[in-house]
Amino acid sequence: MQLQLISFVLILHFVDYTGGQQQTSRHRLHKQIPGVGSGCQGGCLTCSDYNGCLSCKPRLFIFLERNGMRQIGVCLPSCPTGFYGTRSPDRNTCTKCRSECDSCFNKNFCTRCRVGYYLHLGRCHESCPEGLIPSDRQRECIPKCPAECDVCQNSDTCSRCRPSLYLLLGKCHQVCPDEFEPNDKHMECSPQLHCEVGEWSEWSPCTRSGKTCGFKRGEETRTREVIQFPSANGKPCPPISEKKQCALKRRRCPGQVIKNKKGERRSERRHRNRDKQYRGEDQQERKREREKEKGERGVRLETGDQEDSESKNKTEKRHRRGQNRDGAVLTLAGGPAQ
Repeated sequence: MQLQLISFVLILHFVDYTGGQQQTSRHRLHKQIPGVGSGCQGGCLTCSDYNGCLSCKPRLFIFLERNGMRQIGVCLPSCPTGFYGTRSPDRNTCTKCRSECDSCFNKNFCTRCRVGYYLHLGRCHESCPEGLIPSDRQRECIPKCPAECDVCQNSDTCSRCRPSLYLLLGKCHQVCPDEFEPNDKHMECSPQLHCEVGEWSEWSPCTRSGKTCGFKRGEETRTREVIQFPSANGKPCPPISEKKQCALKRRRCPGQVIKNKKGERRSERRHRNRDKQYRGEDQQERKREREKEKGERGVRLETGDQEDSESKNKTEKRHRRGQNRDGAVLTLAGGPAQ
């Protein structure tokens, strides 16, 4: 009987305790999950003051951050390093990568390994498979490169050469082959580029000093364009312009004042030449006039002498005739003179 009473009392206490606990839990749940409209921030859809975000807005991942002894939920557009995201219709979560992975794409595919492990085909290995060597810088298993390679794709193909060597088609060279030249910037053998030019243009009009008149001779020019410029060691370009002498129509340009080598204007020179010509003609005219006058003077002198001689002869003849006449008269008058 006593045992039944004790059992009944214990049942009453338990019912009171569980009822109180349920009321307390309901009160705490109501307090911690105030809902959407109660000020949730950072992409949270629902949240609590104690645990942070409880659910996230669409396309965001919920991530639990450790804060002492408790975890606080935050909503992120992508998961942090060391975690990968998984999506589901109800919830998007961030899940931790495998222990040997520093970062991963999913549970079974690592993208970078922790220190001491080397990545190969999405998995992290403590030692690399046969034919590969570990790279502490890349934390990967890489092919064993030839001696002249710094980085290689496999045992026969280099992707980068050691210093002072030039890469060409996966091989390293000290001197680039023919038709190639070294590119010191990228440490590669680049193809040589030779100059290529187009066809000649038509000859330009005959000009001199940019004019097509006013000169006796000028120049004609023609050009061609460079289609491809040469590289450093390629064949240089041939001449891309040519000139040749040509004859201009000798005519004066409109409004042009032409000067000779002494800087004289052609009109001034023409006037000066004309003055010289006129002076020369005047001198010749005066000379001819002097010669003419001289000749006429000589003719006059000769004519005067002749006239004087003739008049003298005439006078002498008249004188003789007079004497003869006088002698005849005397004879007739008195007879012959004794």
